[in-house]
Amino acid sequence: MSKVYTTQELIQILAAERQACLKGKRLKLEIPVSGNPVIDQFLMTDGLQQFTAYQDFKAAIHEYQRENQVSGIIWREVTVKGKNLSYPEVDSELIALTSDLEILKAAKNSIVEFWYEVSMGMDLYLSFNNNKQYQKIVTSDVERIVQITEWASLCKWENSSFLEMILQLGWGKPEEACYKRGRPQSGSEYIHAVNPGNRPIG
Repeated sequence: MSKVYTTQELIQILAAERQACLKGKRLKLEIPVSGNPVIDQFLMTDGLQQFTAYQDFKAAIHEYQRENQVSGIIWREVTVKGKNLSYPEVDSELIALTSDLEILKAAKNSIVEFWYEVSMGMDLYLSFNNNKQYQKIVTSDVERIVQITEWASLCKWENSSFLEMILQLGWGKPEEACYKRGRPQSGSEYIHAVNPGNRPIG
């Protein structure tokens, strides 16, 4: 029986392939940019060929995950204000299996509770327009979003004079939730908590 690669091994394989593509060692040569051979000869196609080669490789890894039931979940650790949390997240280069979605859904409440604890007294903002604009909101707004979403994730921006805790509340497939292309089946909202008087940067 052949060896099945682990989640961490797949992450390392993808990272190595991404580097090879960026260095021009992998190209998908049949990619036309405009579809017009006269115009295409004047356009720089290397970047597109490198990107497409990597996307094709990543799609093959995702198919491998499905066939071999290799989880896309990695475990993260976060410490804020002396409080710690270990939580599951789907690696940004992998996909979530059905079993992974169940793990994410089971962890949602503990992630949200942790975020509420560490963001108490902070100003809350909902990001929109691809995180280019922010609207100030209140806890009851967050609660409404929590009720209609399936899973959660965290991100922290911190230095000696600044703290921002971002709560991602999502539904559907995590690998599609960050991008508008997944809507309405998959998507997410981002809630930013910052110290009073500050604005989100994340």
